[in-house]
Amino acid sequence: MKHTPSWIPPRGAAHLTAVSHRVDAGQRAQRHGHGGGVIWLTGLSGAGKSTLAMALEAQLLQQGYACYTLDGDNVRRGLNANLGFSPADRSENIRRIGEVAALFADAGLVCITAFISPYKADRATARAAAQAIGTHFAEVHVAADLPTCEARDPKGLYRQARAGQLREFTGIDAPYEPPESADLVLGADHESEADSLARLVAFVTSRHPMC
Repeated sequence: MKHTPSWIPPRGAAHLTAVSHRVDAGQRAQRHGHGGGVIWLTGLSGAGKSTLAMALEAQLLQQGYACYTLDGDNVRRGLNANLGFSPADRSENIRRIGEVAALFADAGLVCITAFISPYKADRATARAAAQAIGTHFAEVHVAADLPTCEARDPKGLYRQARAGQLREFTGIDAPYEPPESADLVLGADHESEADSLARLVAFVTSRHPMC
């Protein structure tokens, strides 16, 4: 089922005036040693998104990159603590993260995100947020299938969903719309974590080479 984000800009947004920065992207790249961008990991719960994102962050930092990871569970403890898991709340969750990630990238960081982000339209909105301010966006599909994720089930969420204790759980009674043209696909159900990480690091450093 196709999903359309329901968020509507608040009244008065048309009267806002953006304030220009006195620092441009080139100056930020010179300061950090590389350009900014968003690396958006998407996939089912249990696919390994958070593990790969945090490992990527650590390796990039070792190579001198300015980077930061936004993780789904972490963000829902603070910024998005008021959101649930209805389709509308999922869309708003991703909309907010897309905007925050774009700001991190605009500041010159490589911003890594790890979110199920089940709807294509919402991921497109996140991409548009980055592109609107001139930063790079890459969609990375951590493509573990449902049987693999259920077998892993590190948080016991699939067991709870199958038992009816969790409603609207992605892959069980809520949809996941896989990317049709991801910038990178990691075969988390048929390649090792080390191989996935090596390919991910190579992908990111090729898109954001050190100056």
